[in-house]
Amino acid sequence: MPLTHKSWLLPRLCSKLSFMANRTPYIAITRRIAVSVEPTYLEANSSPGNSQYFWAYRVTIENQGRETVQLRSRHWMITNARGELTEVKGPGVIGEQPFLKPGESYAYTSGAPLNTPSGMMGGSYQMESDRGERFDIEIPTFSLDCPNQSVLLN
Repeated sequence: MPLTHKSWLLPRLCSKLSFMANRTPYIAITRRIAVSVEPTYLEANSSPGNSQYFWAYRVTIENQGRETVQLRSRHWMITNARGELTEVKGPGVIGEQPFLKPGESYAYTSGAPLNTPSGMMGGSYQMESDRGERFDIEIPTFSLDCPNQSVLLN
C-alpha cells in the first residue's frame, strides 16, 4: 500500500507525545529489510527567533532477508507543526545507492530544517532485488521536537 500524506500523518499525531521522552530508534521492517531512525535536535544550528530549527537523523538499513538488494531512490514526506507538507524525492541517499547483501547493513546521517519547533518525517525507499524486482520499503515516521518546547495537539 503506497504511503500517502493522510495514511501516515494522522495516526502518528495522536501518539506523538509518547515518543517525545523515548530515545529508542523508530523502526519499520518491510520484506525483511529493517529501517531504523534516530533524530537529534541541533540547537547550535537552530535560530528559534528566526523560525529556523534543524535536526540531524541517523538512518540504519539492515538486510535481514536472503537476497542482495540495492537502494535506488528515496521519497521523504516532511510535515511541520502547521501541517504543511514538503516532499523530497531523488536517487539514492547522500549521493550513494548502496548494495546490501544478506546480513549487511548501511548507515548514514543527514539533516532536515523546519520553520516550526516540531514536525514529523517519514517516507519510503525504493529498493531493487538482484533479480531486478523493484519494491518500496517504509521509512518509519519519526517526530522532530525541539526540547523545552510545549506541544499542543488540536
